Amino acid sequence: MAGNTVAGSRFSKLSIQPPIEVFNLMKAYQDDPYEKKVNLSAGAYRTDQGEPWVLPCVRKVEAAMAADTSLNHEYLPILGLEAFSQQATALVLGGDNPAIVNGLAFGVQTLSGTGALRVAAEFLCRQLGFNVFYYSDPTWGNHGLVFKSAGFTTERKYRYWDSEKRGIDFDGMIADLKDAPPNSVIILHACAHNPTGCDPTLDQWKQIAQVIKEKELFPLFDIAYQGFASGDADKDALVVRYFTSLGFELIICQSFAKNFGLYNERIGNLTFVVNAQEVIAPIKSQLSIIIRAMYSNPPNHGARIVATVLSNPEYNQEWRECLKVMSGRIREMRELLRGKLESLGTPGTWDHITTQIGMFSYTGLNSKQVETLVKKYHIYLLRSGRISMCGLNRNNIDYVANAIYDVVVGDSGAKL
Repeated sequence: MAGNTVAGSRFSKLSIQPPIEVFNLMKAYQDDPYEKKVNLSAGAYRTDQGEPWVLPCVRKVEAAMAADTSLNHEYLPILGLEAFSQQATALVLGGDNPAIVNGLAFGVQTLSGTGALRVAAEFLCRQLGFNVFYYSDPTWGNHGLVFKSAGFTTERKYRYWDSEKRGIDFDGMIADLKDAPPNSVIILHACAHNPTGCDPTLDQWKQIAQVIKEKELFPLFDIAYQGFASGDADKDALVVRYFTSLGFELIICQSFAKNFGLYNERIGNLTFVVNAQEVIAPIKSQLSIIIRAMYSNPPNHGARIVATVLSNPEYNQEWRECLKVMSGRIREMRELLRGKLESLGTPGTWDHITTQIGMFSYTGLNSKQVETLVKKYHIYLLRSGRISMCGLNRNNIDYVANAIYDVVVGDSGAKL
């Protein structure tokens, strides 16, 4: 009826937001028909043939689950599969950790690491009244968005990357943490820092912990790559365990996307370490309300896979061998890329490629060079110069190295 016609749309005032860079690059790569195209943007493991890898232990557990007629598709509890959270918490803290033994640590299943961060941020903001958060400069692109969307009002960065020395600006980081007001939430990458691939030394971590304790800051660890930094899941969790040994109350956000290859299953764990058992029941009750309003309850499939693998000695050992395979291939690609760039006589120094660790490398390439790599060579990487080492393999590494050589030599304004 004409009388009910609305002039225009209620949505007409909305503007189009810029595309999310990494997903936009992945789509451009998929649509690109160029035969030699290379995807160095995606944070996902690939074999030397450039293919996704379903871990053999995961395949075995999935086959057993498919044949188990006792399993069904009923809802999980709001806080998730308890067997999963127990195993995940033990993985990051160590099963004999005093916090676990004394009943001062517990986990809650979430929608991967992003979900863990969002639930943690909502809890810290709504229940504890925290409103200031710090993250490294640079950091994973979603940290700021997650915390601001959860209600935090003050977003700050602590210095991290020193572009001149291609490493950590540790003095700047410490200075910024010392300036942080009490109860600021400090987001820390437990291992394999994304995007730089540079982690503090143990001595530096000790200094960071001292400042956080003295300034009464709140540490929140994001550990999305446990096992990818060194190939040893226990070694990669040492920093979290060190902080716990100092008596910190803290939160740990885990993801099982990378180290189990369960990218689309969205399996994460949110671990709390507290200093009194009496606070656990109230915390869980508040988390239940947050999760109920957000997504009600988490998925079962991936959580049951992780719980089964970690609790079965044979599967657990097989999984740990898979970590060595994946991290080993990444280290090999680092060595090959650096060697080829140096053998070509590429201007600048490239030793940072092998001193960095984990899935990503902050190459030092500038935005102009990146643009040329994308447009001329169909090599897809972030504007920051961050590359995923997993996108390299023996079939494309010569092509990539020669392309990098070309853009560095051709860009006379490059500071390398």
